[in-house]
Amino acid sequence: MFATTRPLRFGDCDPSGIAYFPSYLNILVGVMEDFFADLGLPIRQMIDERKISWPTVRLDLTFVSPGYHGDQLDFTLRVRAIGRSSLDLDHEIRVGDRLLWSAKHRVVATSTETHTSIAWPEDIRAALRQHLEANDAHNPAT
Repeated sequence: MFATTRPLRFGDCDPSGIAYFPSYLNILVGVMEDFFADLGLPIRQMIDERKISWPTVRLDLTFVSPGYHGDQLDFTLRVRAIGRSSLDLDHEIRVGDRLLWSAKHRVVATSTETHTSIAWPEDIRAALRQHLEANDAHNPAT
């Protein structure tokens, strides 16, 4: 599991101070960048040197509770399955014990030159495998 905390800033909220849901997606992209950087795969290196990106192809969000300006959002990211080119993730976003929202997320390794899916290189696959949740190891992505 990967975990990080992000503040919910004024610009992320509507005029009443409640999180504007599209802002959550922007924050989630930053969390994904941090996750890959934590694996030793910073986004600039992935794109500029390795010519690999990981666009979202599926994202299923469930909103449970509102977030408010000033909240510290605790993000957890779990690797659920690793496919040839896909990566299935589970996200939970909480403030303390309160669940704000969760997401089931699929990204796909893509060549930045051809914009087509590619197999995860073995070193990236090995780094991702270290985060694979044991109870989901028999549920590979496609």
